[in-house]
Amino acid sequence: MAWRAPSLPPASPRDGRDVYSVSRLNREARGLIEGGLGIVWLEGEVSNFARPASGHWYFSLKDDSAQVRCAMFRQRNTLVAVQPRDGMQVLVRARVSLYEPRGDFQLILDHLEEAGEGELRRRFEALKRRLEAEGLFATERKRPIPGLPRSIGVISSPTGAALRDVLHVLGRRFPAIPVILYPVPVQGEGAAPRIAAALRTASDRAETDVLILARGGGSLEDLWAFNEEVVARAIVASAIPVVSAVGHEVDFTIADMAADLRAPTPSAAAEVVVPDAAEWFRSLEASRRRLTGALRRRLAERRETLGWAARRLKQLHPALLLERQAQRLDELGARLAGAMRGEIELASHRLARRRAELASASPAARLAGLGGRLGVLEARLAPALTARLESARSRLSGTARALHAVSPLGTLERGYAIVALVESGRVLTDASAAAAGAEIEARLARGRLRARVLRRLD
Repeated sequence: MAWRAPSLPPASPRDGRDVYSVSRLNREARGLIEGGLGIVWLEGEVSNFARPASGHWYFSLKDDSAQVRCAMFRQRNTLVAVQPRDGMQVLVRARVSLYEPRGDFQLILDHLEEAGEGELRRRFEALKRRLEAEGLFATERKRPIPGLPRSIGVISSPTGAALRDVLHVLGRRFPAIPVILYPVPVQGEGAAPRIAAALRTASDRAETDVLILARGGGSLEDLWAFNEEVVARAIVASAIPVVSAVGHEVDFTIADMAADLRAPTPSAAAEVVVPDAAEWFRSLEASRRRLTGALRRRLAERRETLGWAARRLKQLHPALLLERQAQRLDELGARLAGAMRGEIELASHRLARRRAELASASPAARLAGLGGRLGVLEARLAPALTARLESARSRLSGTARALHAVSPLGTLERGYAIVALVESGRVLTDASAAAAGAEIEARLARGRLRARVLRRLD
């Protein structure tokens, strides 16, 4: 959608003409430029670069026939990895604008990079993302580097300093390990396919246990052969672990990421793939000393164990054992006889003491005394019983007489009777309690009479 300038109050007409102010003209021109062009990529040469105290960058970007002013503000230029300088060819991303106070046409930059290297870096990042998404850089795919390889392969330029550094370190640290060189060009046209072919050749021959891919330092363009996809895939496909040592410590290539191990320099790669022979021999000597000491201690322990076993065997000889057992048997027999005599004597003493105690506690004397007393009591019992019975008989007769005197039966003997109503069994003491015609029963001294009331006499 095309940019439309904001509506402004019309200028004061002069004879029907719409007269612009300079501010209005620059403002509307800025709106038209920004709305019409938007964001653009531009390549050119830096000139008149200035960086005032504010931290903003101001310079001109030019080619053979034209130039344009540029501004990059501090909050954006702090993100840029390169410092612009006059004469540098750069690639920028900018918004086309107009500086209203002076009416200057300019670019407002939000990104800047060196023109040639920037393109290479874009290709580098794109390939890196694609291969990383495929898993070529995955840690779990990396193979361990052998601790003591039987032979080492080096893929490098036969005339480069990197090869000399690798051979020097290998010769110093462990000269006994053979080194096989796979010569390749390490930069320039066609270097990447040659490097990939050397990796395949080394993998197919399988004559080494580890491969060192080495090259000295250089610019991004110089190292570009190691950023090619064909090299990365050849590293991953290699049946032999690959150590990448390309450039200096600060240089990172696609080959470094695909390799099983990345070394910061060729010399460091050589130190990684072999142990230090002197240290190795010192370690072997220390191990030999430890093993010898351990064997000597083990032999001494065995000798001591053997001597103890011999002494123990001698002590356990059957003849000696029988002699000791016979002596022990005699000793135990004597102790048993003594113990039995002691037990018999102790039992005899206990038996005599029990007999004395039994004699003193015997009931015979007590029974004799109790028998005499029983005879006396028996002699006294018969008269006492007779007297007690006579006394009881006398008391019983008196009580019987007194009881008979007050007994209703005695009264009945004197001619009286006990009259009761037959219906209720109630004893009559009042004539008014028996109505005429009621049936009554009279109990006499001997027998009963039943009658009916004819009338009541008051």
